[in-house]
Amino acid sequence: MTVIAKVRGTTAPQHAKVVRRGGAPVWRAVRFALLLAFVVLFLIPVYVLLVTSFKPLTEADPSQAWNLPRTWTTEAWQVAWERLAPGVWNSVMLAVPGSLISAMLGSMNGYVLSKWRFAGADVVFTLLLFGMFIPYQGVMIPLVQLLVGLNEITGTQLFYGGIPGLTLAHIVYGIPICTLIFRNYYVTIPDELIEAARVDGAGMLRTYWSVIIPVSGPAFAVTVIWQFTSLWNDFLFAVFLTGPQSWPATVMLNNIAGAQTVPYSQQMAAAILASIPTVVIYILLGRFFMRGLMAGALKG
Repeated sequence: MTVIAKVRGTTAPQHAKVVRRGGAPVWRAVRFALLLAFVVLFLIPVYVLLVTSFKPLTEADPSQAWNLPRTWTTEAWQVAWERLAPGVWNSVMLAVPGSLISAMLGSMNGYVLSKWRFAGADVVFTLLLFGMFIPYQGVMIPLVQLLVGLNEITGTQLFYGGIPGLTLAHIVYGIPICTLIFRNYYVTIPDELIEAARVDGAGMLRTYWSVIIPVSGPAFAVTVIWQFTSLWNDFLFAVFLTGPQSWPATVMLNNIAGAQTVPYSQQMAAAILASIPTVVIYILLGRFFMRGLMAGALKG
């Protein structure tokens, strides 16, 4: 009986290990196949974009979308860039300062609302968050009236019809979400750091600059990605608040169309060109994105 018990005690776990080891490669293979299927499904539109963009106009037809070009050409890319280049530069002038200013304002708001609290701070924070739920269409008329009034006051055409006015609209509209991201991130910073800075004689601004800013990288990455993407992909505000000379890339992309036939190859090439900046931003800052989003998920 002792021998049988020993045999049972030793062989059963070994058999279980064999089963687990035998099943692991199968599960890995299934998981890899599923991931590969999702990757292929995700890349199908990219394939169609790339293939069509290198086709001449005679081959760029929806019925031949899956076919490789019989004649490879970069003519569509050249035409797309010529038409899109002014809009791309306008989008750069819109998205870069707009995203940076929004991030700084959100950082300062989040710092005050989380570490230098005042009477009614929660009410102010709640009112700020309401701005996230106001649709663009709901503020379009008063926003146009405001920018027209600023033009009359300054005697310029910078606000209504220009990039500065469009940038201002997006900065104000981005304050609620940027404040939320930074406030949730800053509540994870130990209060002992702030108290230590106060003991050393640092005031509000000195503490913000020397203690808070150096550890705010992930939160800045999230807000810059969020705001840069929103500003770069904006279409509605851009159509209503800017003129032809200030149209960003999205509006110029919409205007790439033919009179009799649709230049699919040019549209595909222009779509790829217009998406490159946001892809680059995600590649450069993407590793901080999830870290910044998850910060504060368990506090605040």
